[in-house]
Amino acid sequence: MLTIDAILQAQNRLAGKLHRTPLVRSAAISAILGADVYLKLECLQKTGSFKPRGALNKMLTLTESERSAGVVAVSGGNHAQGVAYAGRQLGVATTIVMPETTPRNYLDATRGYGATVVLTPDIRAAFAQAEQMRQQGMVMIHPFDDPLVAAGQGTVALEILADLPEVDRCYVSIGGGGLIAGMGLAFRSIRPQTRVIGVETIGADAMAQALAAGQLVELPAITSIARTLGAPKVSEMTLQAVRDWVESVQVVSDRETVQALFTILERTKQLVEPGAACVLAAAMQQRASFRPNEKIVLLLCGGNLSVSDLVQFAHRFEMLPA
Repeated sequence: MLTIDAILQAQNRLAGKLHRTPLVRSAAISAILGADVYLKLECLQKTGSFKPRGALNKMLTLTESERSAGVVAVSGGNHAQGVAYAGRQLGVATTIVMPETTPRNYLDATRGYGATVVLTPDIRAAFAQAEQMRQQGMVMIHPFDDPLVAAGQGTVALEILADLPEVDRCYVSIGGGGLIAGMGLAFRSIRPQTRVIGVETIGADAMAQALAAGQLVELPAITSIARTLGAPKVSEMTLQAVRDWVESVQVVSDRETVQALFTILERTKQLVEPGAACVLAAAMQQRASFRPNEKIVLLLCGGNLSVSDLVQFAHRFEMLPA
């Protein structure tokens, strides 16, 4: 069960093992949004995203026999590197099952952290392969449907609250929902007046669709460029967390997301992936509601973007200078 005590325990476990990422005020983004805007630079975390928080917290709770058996995870994105990094730090053998469509830079980075990579035709086949490995004795580290993983991700909110206790609103990306589940609970427990806004992109909006349907919805395909938000469906745990602790979920387009990505790059000099840039796009949609002195945090949850991705986005969305 996900509790505030579990998040506080995760903070203690992770102390000194990962970066305490900076929270910086951005004058440029504040001017654009008409509010007092801060960026939580989790894109500067180990492996380039928040994912090692949950993976390492989970792995630190394993028994010696469980560590000896090795761990397996499914991911075509940042969770793969988070688990691989945690395994390398703790001397635990890791196997990552990835769909064949996984970009080369993610494959290379995951192998670079020492993981064994197994490729499957698609994400559903990847989960089936990993489940078979789990039945053979390995420990599965789920990307979001695990209270210990979500508790680790929730430590991001504890850092924000320590640096900016009076935060009024926080925008958080949603893939499977583990990050916003942990952060939402932390904010609700410590500063309940903080408004937590979830963000998805069209074509990777399993949470928004589940909320609208009143039950889990499985997307037939992920069509958004925000690959790291591409969970085919969320879980009962994360869906309930969003119902309980999140004010709303905003869905933005790929074009709005790429515009936000280039704005962040040009105005703050931070290179972030679409799954992080979408939070600025969502804030842009809501800026008419902001007060001039409102303290808003944009969580930039990942920065794993290749140069070829950047060039491709610029061409596809016609953002190259004339």
